[in-house]
Amino acid sequence: MNASATVNYHIKSSETQAFEFDVDGINGNFISPELVPTKITVHDVRDKHSNFSFEDDGIIFENHISEINNFEGTDDWKASYDKELSGLLKSKIGAQEVTIFDHTVRVDDPNSKRKPARNVHNDYSRQGAEQRLVDLLGEEKARTYLEGHYGFVNIWRPVEYVIKTAPLGFIHPSSMKNEDWMTIELIYPDRLGQILGVAANDDHDWFYLSEMNPTEVAIFNIYDNGGRPHLAHSALDMEDQVHVITPRKSIESRTLVLYNE
Repeated sequence: MNASATVNYHIKSSETQAFEFDVDGINGNFISPELVPTKITVHDVRDKHSNFSFEDDGIIFENHISEINNFEGTDDWKASYDKELSGLLKSKIGAQEVTIFDHTVRVDDPNSKRKPARNVHNDYSRQGAEQRLVDLLGEEKARTYLEGHYGFVNIWRPVEYVIKTAPLGFIHPSSMKNEDWMTIELIYPDRLGQILGVAANDDHDWFYLSEMNPTEVAIFNIYDNGGRPHLAHSALDMEDQVHVITPRKSIESRTLVLYNE
């Protein structure tokens, strides 16, 4: 079933574009490059999500019941949740080694410090991925990963409630053109990074899994040095969900994986 939504595409520019975080030392103070709100058609894969292949499509949707249901407050949950996710990636995508290095809880609320990301993007450029690899492992161990097959993989799940607003949408990699991508700088108080922004293209094939609940996860590629596709993605502002009361709450976990190949 198709639906209408709005996303915010990036703009092609000859000048450097960047997101700046915690500007002037103020936590949550944020500067964004210019974005263009664009209406899209997105199709719901609720009845077809089992057809996706991580190898060919860069994404799979899985059922996964976690022992953790509260991801805020102390960090006591992290060790158990990391163990769960490591086992999930080893069984579902063939990861040999898993390093989980970031968890982000996002709430679709004006007062939230981490809101859903509403720009069409992918989390890493090649340069950004290789720098993050060194940041996480050090130069010596990073070289062993560079000589093998590694990737950065995102695991995304709803928290507490069924997703009724701002669901996570994806562009199928087969509908992307090379010229749709652009490099966007990330400027943090203590480091620099890079992501890939996406320019509008009417050929983009948008999809999402409707009404995801906390027992469901999306596992998707954000970088792979072996050529597996990575996915542009964004929160979707759905036309038919403007009166929903329960805000979207989710957790995304970024992971570094080494494969057997």
